[in-house]
Amino acid sequence: MMKKIAIFSLITLLFFSCSRKDDNNNNCNNLQNINVYVDLNLNFLQYNDLTFIGNSIYVSGYGNGGLIITNTGTGFVAFDAADPNHQLNICSILTISQGGEGICGCEDENKYSLFTGQPLENPDLRCGLKAYRAELSGDILIIN
Repeated sequence: MMKKIAIFSLITLLFFSCSRKDDNNNNCNNLQNINVYVDLNLNFLQYNDLTFIGNSIYVSGYGNGGLIITNTGTGFVAFDAADPNHQLNICSILTISQGGEGICGCEDENKYSLFTGQPLENPDLRCGLKAYRAELSGDILIIN
Protein backbone atom coordinates (compact mmCIF):
# COMPACT_ATOMS: atom_id res chain seq x y z
CA MET A 1 0.00 0.00 0.00
CA MET A 2 2.81 2.41 0.87
CA LYS A 3 4.46 1.72 -2.48
CA LYS A 4 1.24 2.66 -4.36
CA ILE A 5 0.96 5.93 -2.42
CA ALA A 6 4.60 6.77 -3.17
CA ILE A 7 4.13 6.06 -6.91
CA PHE A 8 0.89 8.07 -7.00
CA SER A 9 2.59 10.96 -5.20
CA LEU A 10 5.53 10.87 -7.60
CA ILE A 11 3.27 10.85 -10.65
CA THR A 12 1.19 13.71 -9.24
CA LEU A 13 4.34 15.71 -8.48
CA LEU A 14 5.66 15.16 -12.00
CA PHE A 15 2.33 16.09 -13.56
CA PHE A 16 2.07 19.39 -11.70
CA SER A 17 5.73 20.29 -12.09
CA CYS A 18 5.51 19.86 -15.88
CA SER A 19 2.35 21.90 -16.16
CA ARG A 20 2.96 25.63 -16.66
CA LYS A 21 0.43 28.33 -16.11
CA ASP A 22 2.23 30.88 -18.33
CA ASP A 23 4.16 29.08 -21.03
CA ASN A 24 5.38 31.87 -23.32
CA ASN A 25 6.08 29.55 -26.25
CA ASN A 26 2.52 28.22 -26.26
CA ASN A 27 1.11 31.73 -25.96
CA CYS A 28 3.03 33.07 -28.97
CA ASN A 29 0.95 31.38 -31.65
CA ASN A 30 -0.33 34.42 -33.54
CA LEU A 31 2.24 34.18 -36.34
CA GLN A 32 2.76 31.34 -38.78
CA ASN A 33 6.14 29.66 -38.93
CA ILE A 34 7.01 30.73 -42.48
CA ASN A 35 10.38 29.96 -44.05
CA VAL A 36 12.08 33.06 -45.41
CA TYR A 37 14.97 33.39 -47.83
CA VAL A 38 15.90 36.70 -49.39
CA ASP A 39 19.19 38.25 -50.39
CA LEU A 40 19.50 42.02 -50.52
CA ASN A 41 22.24 43.74 -52.49
CA LEU A 42 23.22 46.67 -50.26
CA ASN A 43 24.52 48.51 -53.34
CA PHE A 44 20.92 48.91 -54.55
CA LEU A 45 19.35 52.27 -53.73
CA GLN A 46 16.30 50.82 -51.92
CA TYR A 47 18.62 49.19 -49.34
CA ASN A 48 21.06 52.11 -49.01
CA ASP A 49 19.74 53.07 -45.55
CA LEU A 50 21.16 49.80 -44.20
CA THR A 51 24.69 51.04 -44.84
CA PHE A 52 24.28 53.42 -41.86
CA ILE A 53 24.41 52.22 -38.25
CA GLY A 54 21.07 52.37 -36.46
CA ASN A 55 18.93 52.51 -39.60
CA SER A 56 16.10 50.10 -40.34
CA ILE A 57 14.18 49.28 -43.49
CA TYR A 58 10.93 47.47 -44.23
CA VAL A 59 10.82 44.82 -46.97
CA SER A 60 7.36 43.57 -47.94
CA GLY A 61 6.40 40.17 -49.27
CA TYR A 62 8.25 37.93 -46.80
CA GLY A 63 7.27 36.27 -43.53
CA ASN A 64 3.91 37.10 -41.98
CA GLY A 65 3.94 40.87 -42.33
CA GLY A 66 7.12 41.67 -44.22
CA LEU A 67 10.58 42.08 -42.72
CA ILE A 68 12.20 44.82 -40.70
CA ILE A 69 15.98 44.77 -41.02
CA THR A 70 18.28 46.88 -38.83
CA ASN A 71 21.99 47.70 -39.00
CA THR A 72 23.05 47.38 -35.34
CA GLY A 73 26.62 48.54 -35.89
CA THR A 74 27.96 45.08 -35.10
CA GLY A 75 25.89 43.32 -37.76
CA PHE A 76 22.33 43.06 -38.97
CA VAL A 77 19.13 41.75 -37.39
CA ALA A 78 15.91 40.84 -39.17
CA PHE A 79 12.47 40.50 -37.62
CA ASP A 80 9.01 39.71 -38.92
CA ALA A 81 7.14 43.01 -39.15
CA ALA A 82 3.94 41.49 -37.71
CA ASP A 83 3.20 42.10 -34.02
CA PRO A 84 3.39 38.64 -32.41
CA ASN A 85 1.01 39.72 -29.63
CA HIS A 86 -1.91 40.18 -32.09
CA GLN A 87 -3.67 38.05 -34.63
CA LEU A 88 -2.34 39.06 -38.05
CA ASN A 89 -4.33 41.95 -39.52
CA ILE A 90 -3.68 45.33 -41.14
CA CYS A 91 -3.13 47.19 -37.87
CA SER A 92 -0.69 44.59 -36.50
CA ILE A 93 2.02 45.39 -39.06
CA LEU A 94 4.76 47.42 -37.37
CA THR A 95 5.95 50.78 -38.60
CA ILE A 96 9.50 51.95 -38.07
CA SER A 97 9.94 54.98 -35.84
CA GLN A 98 13.03 56.96 -34.99
CA GLY A 99 14.99 55.60 -32.10
CA GLY A 100 15.00 52.01 -33.35
CA GLU A 101 11.44 51.15 -32.43
CA GLY A 102 8.75 49.24 -34.26
CA ILE A 103 5.23 50.36 -33.38
CA CYS A 104 2.04 48.37 -33.88
CA GLY A 105 -0.79 50.29 -35.54
CA CYS A 106 -3.47 48.69 -33.35
CA GLU A 107 -5.15 50.55 -30.50
CA ASP A 108 -2.62 49.39 -27.87
CA GLU A 109 0.34 50.63 -29.98
CA ASN A 110 2.76 47.92 -28.81
CA LYS A 111 6.39 48.98 -29.18
CA TYR A 112 9.40 46.77 -29.82
CA SER A 113 13.14 47.32 -30.01
CA LEU A 114 14.32 46.82 -33.58
CA PHE A 115 17.76 45.93 -32.20
CA THR A 116 16.70 43.14 -29.83
CA GLY A 117 13.09 42.34 -30.83
CA GLN A 118 11.97 42.70 -27.22
CA PRO A 119 8.77 44.53 -26.19
CA LEU A 120 9.18 48.06 -24.83
CA GLU A 121 7.03 49.96 -22.31
CA ASN A 122 4.58 47.11 -21.67
CA PRO A 123 5.98 44.36 -19.42
CA ASP A 124 2.77 42.31 -19.87
CA LEU A 125 3.49 41.49 -23.51
CA ARG A 126 4.31 37.80 -23.75
CA CYS A 127 6.08 37.64 -27.10
CA GLY A 128 9.09 39.30 -28.66
CA LEU A 129 9.41 39.81 -32.41
CA LYS A 130 9.95 36.74 -34.57
CA ALA A 131 13.63 36.79 -35.58
CA TYR A 132 15.25 35.60 -38.77
CA ARG A 133 18.94 35.00 -39.37
CA ALA A 134 20.80 37.86 -41.10
CA GLU A 135 24.26 37.29 -42.54
CA LEU A 136 26.38 39.64 -44.62
CA SER A 137 28.39 38.10 -47.46
CA GLY A 138 30.27 40.85 -49.27
CA ASP A 139 27.62 43.39 -50.25
CA ILE A 140 24.80 40.83 -50.07
CA LEU A 141 22.70 40.56 -46.92
CA ILE A 142 21.12 37.10 -46.69
CA ILE A 143 17.99 36.74 -44.55
CA ASN A 144 16.69 33.27 -43.73
